[in-house]
Formats: sequence, structure tokens, C-alpha cells
Amino acid sequence: MIEVQLRKRLGDFQLDVSFRAGDETVVLFGHSGSGKSLTLVAVAGLMAPDEGRVVIDGQMVFDSENGISLPPQSRMVGYVPQQLALFPHLSAAHNIGYGLGHHPRVARERRVAELAEMLGLEGLLDRPPHKLSGGQQQRVALARALAPNPSLLLLDEPFSALDASIRRTLRRELIALRERLDLTILFVTHDLSEAYNLADRLVVYDEGSTIDEGPRRRVYAAPTSRRVAQLLEFTNIFSGVAEPGEGGGTIVAAQGLSLKTLATGLQPGQPVDVCIRPDYVLLVRSDRGAGPQNTHVRGRIVDESAHGSSYTLRFAIEGTDMQIEAELPVRPYEVLDVANQKEWWLGLRREDLHVMPAPGDRQAAPGG
Repeated sequence: MIEVQLRKRLGDFQLDVSFRAGDETVVLFGHSGSGKSLTLVAVAGLMAPDEGRVVIDGQMVFDSENGISLPPQSRMVGYVPQQLALFPHLSAAHNIGYGLGHHPRVARERRVAELAEMLGLEGLLDRPPHKLSGGQQQRVALARALAPNPSLLLLDEPFSALDASIRRTLRRELIALRERLDLTILFVTHDLSEAYNLADRLVVYDEGSTIDEGPRRRVYAAPTSRRVAQLLEFTNIFSGVAEPGEGGGTIVAAQGLSLKTLATGLQPGQPVDVCIRPDYVLLVRSDRGAGPQNTHVRGRIVDESAHGSSYTLRFAIEGTDMQIEAELPVRPYEVLDVANQKEWWLGLRREDLHVMPAPGDRQAAPGG
């Protein structure tokens, strides 16, 4: 369990973040320089915030109002910095056991052996870091952080320098490790795919502030603002105005289209933004009409790109200046013969169109 409320000014940069989480993997996601790594440093006790509080597993480790600021060694936190900071002159075993110097030798060796077995480091413990692969060095750094049995594990972009295949392996291992050890993990990344694969809870950072927080599925499906949607790579975001819909819900008039949504609580004429993920846009053959979709528009493919397992298609929408992106897995792309068919109906389901307040609009716009 962790609760974080922090403020810290460093020159022109202001960190002002707030979030809380249980025993889960919490991914701090945002562009480089948004304050994610600085948050880890503050939580670890390596930097004193100007004000705020940090609670770890029910223990107040920092509270500016009451003058509480426990030293790093008293916070029961394991920390893996971005550069790993392994000691080059020590073996893997001595790196792992470095923080266990106060333990009896037999207990220390037993703990090192246990972590080596857990992380697949058997047979490598006598090697110095320069004789280990990048993935092996990551495992040593992780074992060192776990050695004192921390309540909280802080990981600062630990896989960013590794090959894609190694990253995938280590992500799977980290998920299994968290379930096995039942601890809270704060994981920093600016890689959206990595964030999606790892997060139980997602905290979105932007220019020193947390601008959205919640379970991963909620944040991905229903971002709280246009800026959050942009950071989460929603490529279909449109400005519009709310209008009453039939049978509940709201119609958003956007760039010449009437988009049917499930949003409620909006005032007629209220400015809003509406978005839909490219993978939620449905393709229907032009000779079959629109089908039962809630909103349908006719479009022509004006650009496409292949990504190995999927295609991104950009459509110019008939009768408007709007363009909509759709993402299609390879198999449906082939079955539908998209390469030889440029005219399509696009289906936009009400439940997939998410409505947000327009920038500067104080009225909330419940999505859906």
C-alpha cells in the first residue's frame, strides 16, 4: 500500500503529484522530464520534498507538516535506478547481498541463493557485472533491491536499454514475481506498450503533475481529458458540441458528423471533445451498407502502414474535412481484402465513443 502527495520545486520545474495504490503494479507513465523519476527519488528518501506526505504500508515515512522524514534505510523500499548502479568490482553475489551486511553470513548467503534461484541467476553469482548480459545485470539489480524484503519496489525504466525480446521476457517475470511476493511496485516508463502490459493501476504524468489515475482499463478506455487521450495515443480526437440524443445518451456534433454516444449529464450546446481508439473503429464492406452500428460514416483509405501484427488505416470521411484512423489485425486485413478495397463504411459504436470536457470547460462530461 502506498499514498503519495508531493510538491517540490527545482528551478523552473514544479513537481506536484498525488496518487495512492494497494498491493499492485502502479505504472507512472508520461513523457521524459514529466517528473516520474523524481517521484521515485522522493519516495525512496533520496530527496526531500518541499511539502506533502508519503505513506508506505501504513507507515508515515514523510510528512512535512509534522516534520517526519525517515532515512532511506528505514523506509523498507527496494530501488532500481535507471543506470542500475551495480558495483563493478563486486561479484553478482556480493552486489545482491550488499544491503544485508548486518545479517549473519549464513543468513546472507541463504538469501542470496534464494533470490538467485528466483531470478534465474544460478551459476552466475561469481561473475562481475561486466561479464553479465544486460538482462542478467537487470536481474542482479532487481535481486539486490529485493534482498531486504521491501514492502515497496521502485523501478525506474529498468528495461529501456534492452532488446525487445529480453524486455518481453523480463516483463513476464516481473508480473509473476509481484504475484509471488505480494508487494507494491512503482514502475516508471514512457513506453505506452510497456505501461499497458504491466500496469494494474496507471498514473499519467504531464509537466510535473498527475493528470489521470485509475485502473488501467478505465484510464485507457475513458481518459479524463484531451491531453490524457493524446498521451495515450488516441489518434481520433474531435472537438464538438453536445446535443440531446434519443433514448438517453448524447449526440456530439463534430466537424459535420453527428456522433451518437452514451454520455449523460451534458448541457445542450456544451463544448466537448470526443475520442475513439483506432482499434475500436469497425470496418464494414461498402456493398453491405452500414449494418447495425450506432454511428456510421463512409470513408476512403488515404494512407496505410504495416506494423507486423496489424495495419493502421487512415480514412478521409466523405462530405467532411475529418480523417479517422482504424487499426486492424493482419488476419482480418487479409480476409477482408483491404489491400484491394479502398471504400468502406466505418462503424463507431456508442459505447466506444468517449466524451470529455473541452479544455477550459468546468463542467464534467461523463464519457461513454
